[in-house]
Amino acid sequence: MKKKSQHNNKPKKNFISKNYKPRLKKSTVKKTGEPKTDVAMRLNKYLAHAGIASRRDADELIKIGAVSVNGKVVTTMGYKVQSGDKVQFNGETIKPEKKIYVLLNKPKNFITTTEDEKGRKTVMELVEKSAPVRIYPVGRLDRNTTGVLLFTNDGDMAKKLTHPKHRVEKIYHVKLDKNLKPSDMEKIKAGLELDDGHVQVDEISYIKGVSHNEVGVKIHSGRNRIVRRIFEYLGYDVIKLDRVLFAGLTKKDLKRGHWRHLTQKEIDFLKML
Repeated sequence: MKKKSQHNNKPKKNFISKNYKPRLKKSTVKKTGEPKTDVAMRLNKYLAHAGIASRRDADELIKIGAVSVNGKVVTTMGYKVQSGDKVQFNGETIKPEKKIYVLLNKPKNFITTTEDEKGRKTVMELVEKSAPVRIYPVGRLDRNTTGVLLFTNDGDMAKKLTHPKHRVEKIYHVKLDKNLKPSDMEKIKAGLELDDGHVQVDEISYIKGVSHNEVGVKIHSGRNRIVRRIFEYLGYDVIKLDRVLFAGLTKKDLKRGHWRHLTQKEIDFLKML
């Protein structure tokens, strides 16, 4: 007896379009005017704000004695830095940087890395004038994948957005070398067993108004080349892959190869994820 599909067969509104807008949670942050400035800040938070490491990794740096305050090594968890304190990491004085968040609409033929030993073009070339501080890509898009790519110097934020437990939503526009068979679409909906384990998409549908070799895929998995590997497993070649949404951020009104700073509303939303 054929197992009944758990998916609702009722037609859904196509979820991948240039006008797609994610449902944002209402902010619970009260508007009280100017933000408060803490006189004291936990040392691990101070290091994270300086772009040295995430708070968790900063704890490890503190434990091994790599951090000093006013010339004295500090290994106490929870130590608070006071205004005017001199904080050093490996002998170099540091200070918190302003958090920067930059969104790029990545073009093809750029690799997602800070530098490349083979001399290939990297995404850092496209955002080099976007910030006065060093920023880093959050996650990866392979060389031929285009679309939404976030950059920041906020280590805690980057770690949260790439950690599997937060199930960050991503939407891709996929163009295949041939039409996707309805039977293969059902296989993808049901989940596939790849070499590195089970993979389950959140949604998949044909793109309205075009041939069936173009589909939209909503997925939270961040495994390497996961969307391409899903279709390759079923015998398809992906000839175009465009990420149209990442963590609620879209590339609407952002030309290919261009970047912009996130709005405060977008930053607040990311902090609530």
